[in-house]
Parts: sequence; structure tokens; C-alpha cells
Amino acid sequence: MNAEVTTAEAPAAAAAVADAPENDTAPAEERAAGHGAGAAPAPAPKETLLAVEDVSLAFGGVKALQNVSFDIAKGEIRAIIGPNGAGKTSMLNVINGFYHPQEGRIAFKGQLRRRMRPHFAAAQGIARTFQNVALFRGMTTLDNIMTGRALKMRRGILWQALHWGPARREELEHREFVEHVIDFLEIEHIRKTPVGRLPYGLQKRVELGRALAMEPDLLLLDEPMAGMNLEEKEDMSRFIIDVNEQFGTTIALIEHDMGVVMDLSDRVVVLDHGEKIADGTPEEVQADRRVIDAYLGVPND
Repeated sequence: MNAEVTTAEAPAAAAAVADAPENDTAPAEERAAGHGAGAAPAPAPKETLLAVEDVSLAFGGVKALQNVSFDIAKGEIRAIIGPNGAGKTSMLNVINGFYHPQEGRIAFKGQLRRRMRPHFAAAQGIARTFQNVALFRGMTTLDNIMTGRALKMRRGILWQALHWGPARREELEHREFVEHVIDFLEIEHIRKTPVGRLPYGLQKRVELGRALAMEPDLLLLDEPMAGMNLEEKEDMSRFIIDVNEQFGTTIALIEHDMGVVMDLSDRVVVLDHGEKIADGTPEEVQADRRVIDAYLGVPND
């Protein structure tokens, strides 16, 4: 995907999600708190941020998704896994409005979304990264991340061209937020470097920074660790957990590294040939016979 398409999807203005009930605990907090001694009361149902209901998507005679349903709870890390060609990226493209399914519906923040366009999805609080890095290679790290603030800027093109008065003050305010993102991702040393000169792992981190600059309610990560070495994967895993815990951002990610998926995720949905074959906790999914068959090709007894 080229950079022009990316800028239509990346910038956004994210609306705050309504506070969850007081007795509702974020998934990241559950991981940190552990389990106390004795029987604990059943947790209250978590607020659903996004619901996918019976979504089907086809390209001519090719069925990319068939009657897929699942939900993403506010504050969780939700993994979408499956073999190559399972429909995972197609599912993300449906969620952020790049594809329009022939059947089914998607509700975000309790509102039914019909014929959603990527820039509307971004304005509602959905940001994403891509399987292949989609950055402006001639622009610096700072400028690439600044593009994530575009829809939050309220001054018109004339004010921006003059770069004076209110427009200048507005840009300085947004730049301050971007500097915070840069510090968070530990990329201060490359803030003035054109991203085309950066190694692949740092480019993926810059792309994450651009998505975070949008202050999303829902962050879609399409194979954020593809092509990374072990050290880079460990760094990216740490940033994903920190984004979830410190920013309170709900995350849906596609990832082929099962060790990463099992360590990071609160729940996992598994697709195979466009159909949902499993949905549950990492432990439940890991033990599911259909999941084992889909990944390992082991015949049923």
C-alpha cells in the first residue's frame, strides 16, 4: 500500500470511550494483579467496544470471510490468528472501512456502522498499522508521526500556510504530544532522521508511533513483528503491553508468532479459510483440536 492511501487512514480524532463500570477490571490489570487466595466473585461483563456479527466478504467467487462473528472488549488485547490466506487482514480492512462486506454488520461503541470509510473510522477512534511498512520515506521520524495529528488540527489551510498566530500555537501543541510519543517509544535519537534510512525494526516502531499520535480507542496491528529479530520482537511486545496498560488502548493484533500471541493476548479468535474455527482464551485456543489441525496439518483421530 502506498503512502497516499496510508495518510487517508492514519490521521484521526479519537473520541473518549465511556468509562467502564467501577467493578470492571481492565484485562491488563488482571494480568498484573494475579489471583488471590480463596474464591473470588465472578467479574462483571466487560464493555464491548466493537462487535462483528455474521460478516461475509467475497471478491468475485473467492470468499475471504464467511459468517464471522466475534467481539472486542474495552481494554483488552485481542489476537486474530490463522494460517496464511485465512482472512485476517481482510477482517482488519473490514473493521477500518477499507473493505465493505456483502453481509453482516459491525458495531463500534454501540453504534452500527454502515458503509464506513477509512477516514470516518479514523475520526471515530480506530487507528492501524500495516503488514508492510507504509511511511513517507523521505520525511523524518518526527514529521511522519506528526501526520497522525492531522485530523486534530482545526485551523484551515490558509492559516497553516501562513504558519502564524493560532496556527503556529496549534502546531506547537500537537508537536508537544508527538514528542511525548517519541519519548515513550524510545526513538529520540532518530527523531530528525528520514525514515527511509532506518532499519526495518525502527520503521515499524515509527509506524506504531504515528498510530498512537491519533490517540485511538481501538488500535489495529497487522503483523507488528513480522521480519523482526528476537530483540526487536521483545521491544515491540513491551511497547504493545505498555500501550495497553498506560494509554488504556484496546488492541486487536494479527501475529504469526504463537509465543507472542499466547503471552500478550487476553483472548484469541482463530480464522481458517475465512471461517471462525475457535474463540477463547489463549489456553483454550491452544488446546483446540481444529486449531491444531489448521496450523500443523495433523489429521483427526
